[in-house]
Amino acid sequence: MVTTPHRLASEAGRRVLARGGNAIEAAVAASAALAVAYPHFCGLGGDGVWMLADRTGHSVCLLGIGQAAQELPDADPIPTRGPLSALTSAGLVDSWGAALDWSRRSWGGSEGLDGLVADAIELADGGFPMSDSQRFWIDFRASERSGWPRFDALFSIGEASSPFRQPGIAATLRAVALGGAREFYEGELGARIARGLEDAGSPLRATDLAATRTREAPPLRMAYRGFELLAPPPPTQGATTLAIMGILGRLPSLAGVDDRSADFLHLVVEAVKQSFLDRGAIADPDFAAVPLERMLDPERLGAKAAAIDAGRALPWPHVVRTGDTAFIGVVDGEGRSVALLQSLYYDWGSGVVVGDTGILWQNRGAAFDRSATGPNRLQPAKRPFYTLNPGIALRAGAPALVYGTQGADGQPQTLALLLARLIDCGLDPKAALTAPRFLLGRTFSDARDALKLEASVGETTFADLRRRGHEVSALDVLSPLAGQAGVIAVDDAGNVTGAHDPRSDGCALGLARET
Repeated sequence: MVTTPHRLASEAGRRVLARGGNAIEAAVAASAALAVAYPHFCGLGGDGVWMLADRTGHSVCLLGIGQAAQELPDADPIPTRGPLSALTSAGLVDSWGAALDWSRRSWGGSEGLDGLVADAIELADGGFPMSDSQRFWIDFRASERSGWPRFDALFSIGEASSPFRQPGIAATLRAVALGGAREFYEGELGARIARGLEDAGSPLRATDLAATRTREAPPLRMAYRGFELLAPPPPTQGATTLAIMGILGRLPSLAGVDDRSADFLHLVVEAVKQSFLDRGAIADPDFAAVPLERMLDPERLGAKAAAIDAGRALPWPHVVRTGDTAFIGVVDGEGRSVALLQSLYYDWGSGVVVGDTGILWQNRGAAFDRSATGPNRLQPAKRPFYTLNPGIALRAGAPALVYGTQGADGQPQTLALLLARLIDCGLDPKAALTAPRFLLGRTFSDARDALKLEASVGETTFADLRRRGHEVSALDVLSPLAGQAGVIAVDDAGNVTGAHDPRSDGCALGLARET
């Protein structure tokens, strides 16, 4: 099964599975197609974080995260848009190469990048109907995008019925197909990208692209009610998601509690708050000591669980960040599983189109801060604090749940809510994804750091949460601001069920098991 936020990407991944490819190979095909079909949330100018696991217990995380330029601008604060926000390199394409190397070494993979990006090239060349999500976000940024050079020429909607084509991206993908992943960083294409970035005013140079490498790392782990949850290590916020679940795991089970009730939602929100109090220590471990043992210490998690008042909300003045991402989940016929998140950070990233390549560059550098001493302060060649944290849950050592979501600081919140519904409440993927969500913090339409809830929780729940001291406000039912998640579940017999978020344009597509 493959699940992505756009049907065309799910179809590209499914075709690879149908011809005998493994989960990594299918994920690369889906990733490339999604980079074309969902350009507002992800693309070749962004990053990718992978979680891989198989039935033998073999698991790994691949961190395709770009680093800051060696020569940094003197900008304070760091801009969120424009060329000075395009200050980290892009790791997604390199992560394709690293994932395929791991596929060949560990899963007997044989497919090359040239064949796996063919669907993406065809989509970019021939065009496709623009998604509702892309249309929403281009309209949402109408007042801003006039200041983004070359942007409207590539991404303006025009006639809704016209196919959306990206000839520059098609040519760029052909160069990658011919020269391999490193062509993007060190080949003739890499030189054109470097010139385009410099001409636009970005501090990135050819040496920064050449230095970009995917890191291979063991995943972080947390036991939760018979499952073992895997998450990526720093600089991602994977530890935050695990800490939330570790806190919930030290509270009474939520089984039997109405998942739309204030009793249920209050406990998950308060576990989020307790975990987020430690999140500021996460940064690039090459530059800062990240206290992972303390953050995930069982006694500390127990103390945080004990600090939760079931009848009263913890005051919450802490500012959180917004951002957008796209999730891809794959499980193949051998139970080998991939959870992949790829992103430009904000919708439309930096807004910088790189020369004639068609590449829209990310603004992940805006996640740094300008403090003189903070762990996430901006430094040359440093990776920023990273919101992407796809996950896999093991049961008896084998993948049982593959999951991830869009949403920056909302990611750990949505994942905790999904996992509680999937594991504690026993919901299937579709029901868990359709159920109402919350978001603690700001949205693009509400700058208050309040608790936002989709209106489908009902007025009784709103009133009960207010009585407990939460400042609450309503989101639309199935709001696009509540994140776009995907889930694949694998039962003990190896059968899969899956879904993608009804807030997205995507779906899960599977293959019938041969008997």
